[in-house]
Amino acid sequence: MRKLGLIVNPIAGLGGAVGLKGTDGNSTYRKALEMGAIPRAAPRAVEALRGLGRLDGLEVLTYPGSMGENEARQAGLSPTVIGSIDVEDTSAEDTRLAAKELSDHSVDLILFAGGDGTARDLCSAVGDGVPSLGIPAGVKMYSGVYATTPRAAGRAAAQFLAGELPHTRLGEVMDIDEEAFREGEVQAQLYGYLRIPDDTSHVQVTKSPSHADENEAILAIAGEIVDSMREDTLYILGPGTTTKGIADVLRIPKTLLGVDAVLNGALVASDVTESQLIKMLDGGQPARVVVTAIGGQGHIFGRGNQQISADVLRRVGMDNIIVVATRRKLGSLSRRPLMVDTGSREIDRELSGYIMVTTGRAESAMVKVSD
Repeated sequence: MRKLGLIVNPIAGLGGAVGLKGTDGNSTYRKALEMGAIPRAAPRAVEALRGLGRLDGLEVLTYPGSMGENEARQAGLSPTVIGSIDVEDTSAEDTRLAAKELSDHSVDLILFAGGDGTARDLCSAVGDGVPSLGIPAGVKMYSGVYATTPRAAGRAAAQFLAGELPHTRLGEVMDIDEEAFREGEVQAQLYGYLRIPDDTSHVQVTKSPSHADENEAILAIAGEIVDSMREDTLYILGPGTTTKGIADVLRIPKTLLGVDAVLNGALVASDVTESQLIKMLDGGQPARVVVTAIGGQGHIFGRGNQQISADVLRRVGMDNIIVVATRRKLGSLSRRPLMVDTGSREIDRELSGYIMVTTGRAESAMVKVSD
């Protein structure tokens, strides 16, 4: 019999769609709820767990209620529940205790749903002593210990537990200072390593930093996008240095790590939330979305830009999505496809296939997109 340990961080990812850029700290979590944030971790954990149904003789051990029990039962599993929690107020300490207890029960794999903060908790509790794998449910997820999507997490876990992926490797646990992040600064730090299944097809790599010497390439891309902008069309600019270049050419401010809206060359809304975007679009306003890929990982939706949600994309239309990236950034993917993880299987499927990526002045590349 194989043993799977399950941990769900129920507050992971709450800050994404409401523009808080993370959920570290109790005050941020409370603020996210006040702003109407909807939990992301639970449905994403359920989606991953449904990929385990074909395994015979699997024992699932987890913590009570929203830390795994509810999600396991919803996925059709019958878990063994250990430990205890305050159902109304789970904490990082609960995650660390759960990881230690699961390790003491000699589980073969810990599957955990959360973000970089959750990975840090796992790292401090068990280090590289027990194989672990993350279900992506946070906002940033710079760490190289997460599957590319919840479905990918389920597939990788099932293959590992079935003995089809016999090898493991060390994955970097990275996190950033969220307070600095909200002020537009990225201060990433390596906190340690988790031992993860060696599965390059389902597990993401650590985020690659932007290169300071790419300004010329970014300005060339920005010039191409600005020249093609349509009148009376709302341009929703995602986070990143490449999209900020577009604002620089227009000579308007841009939040480096937020989502901003531009109309006829003027900034009309800064650091917007998902609900603000939906309100702008519900009147039938023509719009286009401009996003760039996460360096090294390749995600164009679902990492750091959750404000541009599946509901926003439905209103904008799949034909009105513009992807921009320097050739160096595309090269950092080592021929891996661009990734989408919006939380909607329907939208992810519609986005899959091939998309033209603007890489410079009159330059573009046809790149595969995968869900």
